[in-house]
Amino acid sequence: MICFPNCKINLGLSVTEKRTDGFHNLETVLHPVKLHDILEIIVAHDNQFAFTSTGINIIGEYTDNLVVQAYNLLQTEHQLPPVKIHLHKIIPIAAGLGGGSSDAAFAIKLLNNLFNLGLPYSAMQEYARELGADCAFFIENKPVLATEKGDQFKPIDLNLKNYFFSVVKPDIQISTPEAYSWIKFKLKKPLLRDIIDQPIKNWRISLKNDFEEEIFKRHPEIKQLKDKLYQLGALYAAMSGSGSAVFGIFKEPVSLENKFQQHFSWTGVGI
Repeated sequence: MICFPNCKINLGLSVTEKRTDGFHNLETVLHPVKLHDILEIIVAHDNQFAFTSTGINIIGEYTDNLVVQAYNLLQTEHQLPPVKIHLHKIIPIAAGLGGGSSDAAFAIKLLNNLFNLGLPYSAMQEYARELGADCAFFIENKPVLATEKGDQFKPIDLNLKNYFFSVVKPDIQISTPEAYSWIKFKLKKPLLRDIIDQPIKNWRISLKNDFEEEIFKRHPEIKQLKDKLYQLGALYAAMSGSGSAVFGIFKEPVSLENKFQQHFSWTGVGI
């Protein structure tokens, strides 16, 4: 069976406090976008588990890959037989786009279908939460207001299908733990849930990503990419998550050829 794990963008991101468990509470709007990896899982008829990958090079041991961890998690509780997994990686890594989390969530859904486990969304989300804070988002894969660690969701009514989107990924990797350590907490912030209801043209002023301030100081070239998207006519542009990818929302299609080294564009958001 084959599926196509998509990535996400963060429409605003407010880090509200550090938790006693070492994580942070936050508020953000997660929205799926049409940039996909390709994931195939089949039963291993030779009874030998295998994981292979193509596309963007995945660094590290295969046992560290969230897809493999997702299989191991379900295999332990549901006695799954060995499988062959192949992942073709297209979504940039360490970009703030949630590609690895999406691969893991889609692996859970694919295994659920392949082996007729009958798991409801709620059960699959609980498995996904064990793998990462934003993994659970990709189970239902719909726009949500995410709170707490980014793994508690409230549905929102947000339709962006008539807009045009571009993602630019610079050759910079941001350490998420470091990015959190740079956050400067502010006492009063407008509620993101109120801002997102405003017209998109207002987002440039009011919809913020708290990671940007300190990351832009350390990597001004990322800010330059965001500024370039505005120069090209973006209604709203921001860094996604803790970076380093930035995205722009446009009213009309725009050609990014010869303007950025690594970019992706599509019409509308969603899957």
